[in-house]
Amino acid sequence: MAKGSYDTNRILSWMGYFAKTMDVSPEKIKLLDICGKLKNVIPFVETHKRVLIFADETHEDLFYEFWEAGFGEYDMWYGVGIEEEGQVKHVKIKEVIDRKITSPTVVFILNENTRESYRIGMKNEMFSKGPIKYVGNEIRAMIMAMLNVDSQDTICLVDAESIAIEAAFIASEGTIICVENDKGAKETMDDNVKQFGVHNVMIIPDINEECMATIPVPRLSFIVANKHLEEDIERLLRKNPKMQFMIYTLELNILSNIKPLFDKYGIKNMEVTQITVSKTDKNSVFVTQPSPWLITGEAGVE
Repeated sequence: MAKGSYDTNRILSWMGYFAKTMDVSPEKIKLLDICGKLKNVIPFVETHKRVLIFADETHEDLFYEFWEAGFGEYDMWYGVGIEEEGQVKHVKIKEVIDRKITSPTVVFILNENTRESYRIGMKNEMFSKGPIKYVGNEIRAMIMAMLNVDSQDTICLVDAESIAIEAAFIASEGTIICVENDKGAKETMDDNVKQFGVHNVMIIPDINEECMATIPVPRLSFIVANKHLEEDIERLLRKNPKMQFMIYTLELNILSNIKPLFDKYGIKNMEVTQITVSKTDKNSVFVTQPSPWLITGEAGVE
């Protein structure tokens, strides 16, 4: 066992301890080992009622991060050390925000009011404000359903900030690559990453050869179409010749050019979906949101 880590026996021992202490079945406790790892701790806590976290000095400001995320009133039990020796303390998180984690520490957080569900289609008000014009949350929910993200996915997103955050929640063991070449959009994306506590997001300025060499191979690319669409597709195919694509556009002229573009690069199984959402305003009048086309296709198939 590496210094400062918890092996399987000790993890099970701690789970048994808290299951007995809380009088709850072990299956109702969610485990997260973040010792020496970058994990999405904040979203994990937000979506589970009982969380058992194994941390070390690589997350010295964890308690402050919890408070900053709005968990100040949550009940927390924590014990310093590898083994339980009666030193577990019960506090409200707000009481220990100045305490640093300097050695292996076990943390149990209880919040019975938490909804144990993915946050799909979050309201735009939750995201950091900036120059970005976010897609409507109902449309984003449909996009997320079509992307079919799994927990270990690697996805490249071009100019798709709010999609990146929601994808990062689901692909907790994967990597979300955000391409942001606008300074203001990059700063806003940085703010969102910090605000939501997602550590599996990589932000790169371009998909040129130099930047692409630094990223893992994505399974799928989501591109908000612009004048560089063909160049983006060509570069992404160099990284993964079997890339799956989803193109987002509001422009009819771009839509009309995608079929010949897909044909040129051997991208098959093209499908086009248009999403239209209408909502009542304060005067009970239906107002239609911008209605994007989503064009999907995949390369490297017969």
